[in-house]
Amino acid sequence: MSDIPVNVPVDTVKLRVEKTAVRRIPTEAFYYLVELRYLWITYNSITSVDTGSFYNLKVLHELRLDGNMISVFPWESLKEMPRLRTLDLHNNRLTSVAPEAIPYLLNITYLDLSSNKLTTLPSDLMDIWPPLNGVPISSNASQKVVLGLQDNPWFCDCKISKLMEISKMADTPVILMDLFLTCAAPENLAGVLFQRAELENCVKPSVMTSATKITSTLGSNVLLRCDASGSPTPDLYWTRSDGSSVNNTVQESPGEGINWSIMSLHGVEYKDAGNYSCKAKNVAGTAKATISLTVAGTMSTTTPPLRPSAGTGPTSQGTALTPPNDISKSQVTVPTVLPGSLTTLSAGQKPPKLISSNGSQKGLLKETKQQQEGNGKKFAADEKSKKRDDSRAVKDLEIVEQTADSAVLLWSAGGLLNDAPLTVVYSPYGEDDSKRTVESKAGSGKVLLDGLSPGMRYSVCLVAKVSAAGKDPCIDFYTEDSEQSKLFFIISGIACVLVLPLIALLVYKILALYCNGRSALSDENELENESYVKFETISMKQRTLTSHPTELWARRPTNESERLLLCSRSSIDSQMTYKSDSSRSEYLC
Repeated sequence: MSDIPVNVPVDTVKLRVEKTAVRRIPTEAFYYLVELRYLWITYNSITSVDTGSFYNLKVLHELRLDGNMISVFPWESLKEMPRLRTLDLHNNRLTSVAPEAIPYLLNITYLDLSSNKLTTLPSDLMDIWPPLNGVPISSNASQKVVLGLQDNPWFCDCKISKLMEISKMADTPVILMDLFLTCAAPENLAGVLFQRAELENCVKPSVMTSATKITSTLGSNVLLRCDASGSPTPDLYWTRSDGSSVNNTVQESPGEGINWSIMSLHGVEYKDAGNYSCKAKNVAGTAKATISLTVAGTMSTTTPPLRPSAGTGPTSQGTALTPPNDISKSQVTVPTVLPGSLTTLSAGQKPPKLISSNGSQKGLLKETKQQQEGNGKKFAADEKSKKRDDSRAVKDLEIVEQTADSAVLLWSAGGLLNDAPLTVVYSPYGEDDSKRTVESKAGSGKVLLDGLSPGMRYSVCLVAKVSAAGKDPCIDFYTEDSEQSKLFFIISGIACVLVLPLIALLVYKILALYCNGRSALSDENELENESYVKFETISMKQRTLTSHPTELWARRPTNESERLLLCSRSSIDSQMTYKSDSSRSEYLC
């Protein structure tokens, strides 16, 4: 049979086409089989599958195409099978899985790609299954996913680092048919199991933001910064709390493995308040940090008081004011008063002058600017005072111990609660672009700073998250020089090599003198009884009738039974040695 049969009953539930000469599955080959749930087209000669080959198979549950010669599979055809759970493509010639296939594999619980020619997988493929998709791991069996990936020439690099990570997990919803997946390349990892392979230059991203909480006045401009590090260099993405992306960003990579991004918000409004997430992503994994933005203040427009008309005296509250006769309504300009710039007029104070649209506005702008500057200084002073009070809550920063690549930071919580969140920010001295953060609590009073470089000066600051602005307590410290440590170990090793033999020789001499002293007091007969046999020589020379019957010399006579205990019979030696009737049995020890 060289073609897919067309006379299959329309109510067929299970169809198996096996071991035929079918080379191709045409478009809409099973269009009328609307009740088909199991389709096996295995061990045929199929080399190509059309995109519409499985059209209208809405209830298909299992599709098996193993044992064919398929090199390219139309992954988009899976959208025609929304209830598909089992997809078996093992023992084919697949060389890759397209990134576009990922959305169509979300509902697959049994995927067999073993015995193909796959060298890598899309880095995002493992993200659709727990635990990498962020969904909590459950013991529910329905969440289990079975993957067959063995017998493929895997190239072990960062692109499949997530698969290698899953293979090392003890308890995970992703079950591998064969746990002993091995690397075929590169050369230094050829034949190494995934569970034991260590990838070089493959580091998951880490993200650090300039702040975790920001409060800004209404109408001001806000800049949010995010720094990320990893290998390969990660890409950065900004999203709002509702998941929508942010476009007004600037991104730059100052060096290999480092990237930073700045998001700008102009004239913030209340709708701009919320959480902004900075997500770093590379082929090794993802990381995310969140900044919470709060908008304070009000925005309003007011009409300044008008001068009373000519001939009227001072007006009381509620008295109507009329504009001068020479100013029409269309000529009156109402200034916009910024947050914090609203003031009340005291007795005798002159209101700001009204100006026409054709006149100069310098007087009004000057007064408004002075009001803004005064209120701005007051706001800054209040924030500075608040920060000063907060900073006293964390004190006594101290580095108690440091090594070539780590240090331990201690502090006193002061007036903060034990569960108050703190952020430890540290970086090489003067290098603000490479800051790292460690989240902690005020009550812990201790944190480990790791991943440091030897022989460098570092700055570390403790940021209380209740603070909004101001200067945080900081200290500087130096890490130990690894070269000095190596030199110390080398010198110590040389000293041990030189001193230990001398000590051993000295102990040997002392024990020898002690033993000789005791042996002089011992009886020689007792020594003979304790000595069993002393071998002067072992000779393999040819025996003669006149030679000594044995090559064994003893300090005391030994009988035949004792020789049997001392020596093992050598049949080869017995054959090589001449014997006479009067010669004794000979043994070789």
